[in-house]
Amino acid sequence: MTVDPLIFTLDRAAPRLDAWLAAAHPALSRSRWKQLIEAGAVALNGAPVRKANAALAAGDELRCVLPEPEPVGLVPADIPLAILYEDADLVVLDKPAGLVVHPAPGHAADTLVNALLHHCADLQGIGGELRPGIVHRLDKDTSGVLVVAKNEQAHAALVAQFSSHAIRKEYLALAWGAPKKPAGTVELPVGRHPVHRQKMAVTEKGRPAVTHYEVLAAGPLASLLRVRIETGRTHQIRVHLAHLGHPVVGDTVYGRARHGLPADLIIPRQMLHAHVLEIVHPRTGRPLVFTAPPPADFLAAQKILTGSPCA
Repeated sequence: MTVDPLIFTLDRAAPRLDAWLAAAHPALSRSRWKQLIEAGAVALNGAPVRKANAALAAGDELRCVLPEPEPVGLVPADIPLAILYEDADLVVLDKPAGLVVHPAPGHAADTLVNALLHHCADLQGIGGELRPGIVHRLDKDTSGVLVVAKNEQAHAALVAQFSSHAIRKEYLALAWGAPKKPAGTVELPVGRHPVHRQKMAVTEKGRPAVTHYEVLAAGPLASLLRVRIETGRTHQIRVHLAHLGHPVVGDTVYGRARHGLPADLIIPRQMLHAHVLEIVHPRTGRPLVFTAPPPADFLAAQKILTGSPCA
């Protein structure tokens, strides 16, 4: 399919070509425009220009031929998705436990990305590739709210929100035991375990990580916690709660086997659920709040361990 070129005529001078194009056509990031300029996709007054820092004068004409997004070699998969919200820029969904977000060894065609390639007919591509924009991830066995960008402008805006900690992320967790304080904050760096490199740990060489928790219900075996994170380090909640001595129920990586549990207690995975996600819409600037109720396995374990209904 032939793509019609974008044609612009400047009404005033501008110091940089890539910056001007990013402002005039924000569907593409400035870094993407720089790539396209260097690839010869932009002509200035009829001649190719390959310098992203080229200065522009009033009356200059730019002609930009944008390539079609390239397929990434991933196979779309008809996997059912629980969609909470969708428009031309975003898709927000309630990820089930057990679904891997991004293709990896052992999960090449059964991931959320494969499912979104099948579901989203209006993907515009990210960085020149026809793929959904994964802004943040949830562990395979963590359930709950997750937002994905459909185009480069939305992706860049959401990445900026996550990087500046402007997004509110709230989780529900079942944790073994009961913290001494009904509410508290863990502010300890998280990084690769110095010995077991496949694991994360609280370590001086890690990156800053902040986790706030509040006890919603406490039983003889476990507690229901509301957890809010300011940072998004890998396995952050699981590592911080384990460091407190209250690992997430069902976490076989950072917890340990428990004995003497009720016979009717089934723990198929780590009991961690992304409950609330609050973002600013990348196009409209409107605040959006999404909530996903805890799934049945979480509710069943919570009732048995704490004896009270989930908040």
